[in-house]
Amino acid sequence: MFSGHKMLMLRCNNSSSSLQMFDPVSYISSVPLSLTFCRLKPSFPSSGPFLSKIKPTFTSLSSSSLSASFFSVTTTKPPPPISPSRWNLTPAATMLHHDPLISDIYATGVSGVVALSFLRLWQETAKRGIFDQKLNRKLVHISIGLIFMVCWPLFSTEWSGSILASLIPGGNIIRMLIIGLGLWKDEATVRSMSRFGDYRELLKGPLYYAATITFAAIIYWRTSPLSIAAICNMCAGDGMADIVGRRFGGNKLPYNKNKSYVGSIAMASAGFIASIGYMLYFSSFGYIERSWNMVLGFLIVSIVTTVVESLPISTELDDNLTVPLTSILVGSIVF
Repeated sequence: MFSGHKMLMLRCNNSSSSLQMFDPVSYISSVPLSLTFCRLKPSFPSSGPFLSKIKPTFTSLSSSSLSASFFSVTTTKPPPPISPSRWNLTPAATMLHHDPLISDIYATGVSGVVALSFLRLWQETAKRGIFDQKLNRKLVHISIGLIFMVCWPLFSTEWSGSILASLIPGGNIIRMLIIGLGLWKDEATVRSMSRFGDYRELLKGPLYYAATITFAAIIYWRTSPLSIAAICNMCAGDGMADIVGRRFGGNKLPYNKNKSYVGSIAMASAGFIASIGYMLYFSSFGYIERSWNMVLGFLIVSIVTTVVESLPISTELDDNLTVPLTSILVGSIVF
């Protein structure tokens, strides 16, 4: 019951109690003294063991603490945001079966069908002449490796995951050797993967390409940014450099007339953007922990790889060899 700022309060002195009018404002401003508020024992019969144990509860408050309780307002601050470095990520896989080995066998079949479907698509476009042969070759170059990485979460976190996944590009190594050595004729594959229609070309760029993806899957797998950097700079970076450079590369580099400013910018940009995309993709499954340091590392790798690719020595060596090797070497330093 309140009247203005006054209220009724039960004050206990020793064992007696009385009702008095209490003015909290005037009381707080007075000399500090100790107040004792009590909660009296209820007058129930003590027949039950529980009620017989009820005791009066006393709480002693000073005037300063009472003042704080009347006039202070307690506020809570929201917790600070968790930085990316403190994210607790647990590796997870999209299992196709409860048994890891069987699941990996299924994943190998699915990934193989996806990769072969895209290879078949580019073989048909090359056979029908839908794209220029060089453009068709670069479309194969860009898409196959990146699409294969999309399938990596299908595999389990067991040892069988990376081993069985590497069988897909590993099988392509054998295929390139058989066709490149002339043991088996496949004109559609030669048209879609060679520069000039010579089957022996498959023993160079296409063979290095398949070997890079195979070893990236076995050695580094999806838990390392090195596999992302090597494959993305080789597929997206080098592929876009050729496409954009041929179309818009009028201004050549002063130290290499076979390379252009536009092509080099396209390579660094495409390799970097693809690397960031797969960093976000794999981190969503918990395979790697994304961070700004990793973003900076991908940028450095893409720039250095582009510089190495623009050197005259790259004309003598195959880009499918120099680009992934440079990416892994630089990435081993910055990551």
